[in-house]
Amino acid sequence: MNLEKYLPLTETTYYILLSLLEPAHGYIMMQKVEQLSNHKVKVAAGTMYGAIENLLKQQLIETVKSTDKRRKTYVITEKGIEVLRLDCERMKHIIRVTEELLPPTIARNGGMEDV
Repeated sequence: MNLEKYLPLTETTYYILLSLLEPAHGYIMMQKVEQLSNHKVKVAAGTMYGAIENLLKQQLIETVKSTDKRRKTYVITEKGIEVLRLDCERMKHIIRVTEELLPPTIARNGGMEDV
C-alpha cells in the first residue's frame, strides 16, 4: 500500500494523529493538539470534526468503545501510525538538509554561531 499519497500531513493533522496515540474524544483532542504544539496550533470544534471525518474515511483513525455514551472516542490506526512515521522521517530529512545548507548566522555580539 502506498502511504506516500497521504503526505505531507498538515501541521494540524499531524498533531491530531499524535493526540490519538491514546484514545480520546474531540474536546480532549483539541486540548492535546494545543499542548503538543506548545500553544501554537488551536483547533476549533468545526475544524476538528471535519478533520475527524476525513481521517476516518482515510482509515488513519477509528472509533473505539467508550463508557461515555455522549461522546465518540477515537484512536489512531496502525496505518495512521505508519503515515505519522513517514511524515516524521520526511520532516527530519528537511531539517537535516536545511541545517547542512544554511550558512551560520551572525550572532548579536558580532561573532558566528551555528543555526
